Amino acid sequence: MNPTPEAPLDDTPAMLLAAGRGERMRPLTDRHPKPLLAVQGRPLLQWQLEALARDGCRRALINTAWLGEQIPAFFGPVFQTPHGPLTLTYSDEAADFGGALETAGGIARALPHLGGVFWLAAGDVFAPDFVFDPQALARFRASTDLAHLWLVPNPAHNPRGDFGLSPEGRALNLPSDHPGPRHTYSTIGLYRAELFTPPWCDIAAGNPQGQAAALAPLLRRAMDAGRVSASLYTGRWTDVGTPERLNQLNDPVKGA
Repeated sequence: MNPTPEAPLDDTPAMLLAAGRGERMRPLTDRHPKPLLAVQGRPLLQWQLEALARDGCRRALINTAWLGEQIPAFFGPVFQTPHGPLTLTYSDEAADFGGALETAGGIARALPHLGGVFWLAAGDVFAPDFVFDPQALARFRASTDLAHLWLVPNPAHNPRGDFGLSPEGRALNLPSDHPGPRHTYSTIGLYRAELFTPPWCDIAAGNPQGQAAALAPLLRRAMDAGRVSASLYTGRWTDVGTPERLNQLNDPVKGA
């Protein structure tokens, strides 16, 4: 699918993860949250927001924690993109609980605003070629899967990968010593709210206690039950986790 500004609007929301401290990016993240660091003239998070708007999404929720007040101050309640406005809401984990709740904890906290199915993406990943494809969304809605993940070829910093991928498009919870190939989770996916309820997740609805929890254990449980599908994404993708990777993206030759 080729991304176009004319993509039909869709009411499926997106959640963008922007609460992390970004320790490995210090000192750059001592004064600014990592999703606001600039890549090729735009904040990292802006690339994701513009892609969502381009592909028809019209509302997104952003979770924040470290220096999180800077993110709504920059983007506001309605962010005007070249492809139309995107309505934004914020889940301020620092104000509510004093710090970030990790991925599953943050999603569980935001779940009342997300509905039954939603896109998930990290605010610190650069993936300018990714398409938030409405056809993929329709297939996911018609399935009984709890998640659909986009995997990428393993980068140098994660050579052993995270999950396997079957020829039938199923995500596999392969042990680290498994001889078969494993790929890296891109942090982009489609999710069903059911994954964040029992028996997959024991966090109370809306996470009123601010329980911190990782996402990977939930995904592995669902994979073992055969309820996670996956695709391999081979476009440009960088987990902007270090100053070196950020500098490479901003190099006019290497980052093109």
